[in-house]
Amino acid sequence: MVKAFLTIAMLIMATYLFAQQAVPDARYKLLTGNHVVQSKNYYLLTLLQEDKEARKLIESDTALSNLAQRKLAGLTNALKTCGNNAACYTENMKFSDQEIQTVSARLTALYSNNNGLGKLVKQHLVPSGTYVLFHKESSAELLRKAWEQDAMGINFAIGVYAEGKKANYPLIDSISVNVNNPRYGSFLYSPAYVVLQECMDSRLFFQVALTASLQFIELNERDQAADYEPMETTVNKAAYDRIRTLKWNTYKYSVILVPGAGPDDPAVPLSAGGMLRCRLAAIQYRKGLAPFIMVSGGKVHPYKTKYNEAEEMKRFLIQQLHIPENAVIMEPHARHTTTNMRNGVRLMFRYGMPMDKPGLTSTERGQSTWITGTLVERCKKELDEVPYKPGLRLSETEAEFYPLLDALHIDPTEPMDP
Repeated sequence: MVKAFLTIAMLIMATYLFAQQAVPDARYKLLTGNHVVQSKNYYLLTLLQEDKEARKLIESDTALSNLAQRKLAGLTNALKTCGNNAACYTENMKFSDQEIQTVSARLTALYSNNNGLGKLVKQHLVPSGTYVLFHKESSAELLRKAWEQDAMGINFAIGVYAEGKKANYPLIDSISVNVNNPRYGSFLYSPAYVVLQECMDSRLFFQVALTASLQFIELNERDQAADYEPMETTVNKAAYDRIRTLKWNTYKYSVILVPGAGPDDPAVPLSAGGMLRCRLAAIQYRKGLAPFIMVSGGKVHPYKTKYNEAEEMKRFLIQQLHIPENAVIMEPHARHTTTNMRNGVRLMFRYGMPMDKPGLTSTERGQSTWITGTLVERCKKELDEVPYKPGLRLSETEAEFYPLLDALHIDPTEPMDP
């Protein structure tokens, strides 16, 4: 009887401890290593580079170190034999299905709660929330799924920005060069050569593929994920510093979120729709409903525009509508209404805003109706997550939303805004 009781008690305690460790922690500070685009897209691989104990463990594993050598040898051979065959180069940089499964098996075998990989999961993967959709899995399984997601993301980026495969939104996110040019294969020789030279001394099994993905993102001028970072010490410093001084119980809402609207003309910095949305938000701000206006939108429309929606809206709010700078938060990476909502929630969490207090969206009537209606289903379809729960509609242009932690999960198929 006593033995049975102890067994049940241990199971309850284990369940409790796992539930405790599976919760993202707003106090956790994301690591960026030497490359912001990398850390935002492939956080596990960034941790494996930066964490000395985990890195030593994978570098000393025979199967994983052999894979690193095979990737280098494969790329070396590609430079000698591929000629004008574009796919020959890219296939030697991407991960094959077999390689992904080999790594999955090795990481699972190497994992222990008390070694470098176990500590990495407990101290970084879980509190960061970057793979929060896997939070119900065991720690070893969380590690495996995070790896497979990073590998898929790398292959996706190389596929779009080296092979010319279809981006999720081709009109704004597609490759910058013509892959049907008869000489395109020859062009890939130089990027492949640079990848090989930069990775020659690495013993990390993922270094060749990782370096290739980042290089092709850069060559296509698609590294906007790093724009304005670190925002809490640059464009958002005034507002970020103010957050810690607020008495939140004096406000009904944590933030007024304004989705961006890009112009059609590349010479126009801010669209008429963007101006109207700013004015709508300013009206609510002056009522004292929330201490901040968060403007959300990246460099989206038209294709390869030089103007950032959030930056231009912030400028309009401050210069034209006289909203204090410490009341305006920029979210300059979102490319769609789905990610306006997701990224807004992310900043709320990362900046230490109360997650149990609703936010308020302020935008034109059509988009506002959409946010409280069908956008949730679109988030499920396009993001594989739902970053918010719709609340009450206050008017034709304002509606409540409640932030959800699923927003923290990295999207491996959006390199510019993962």
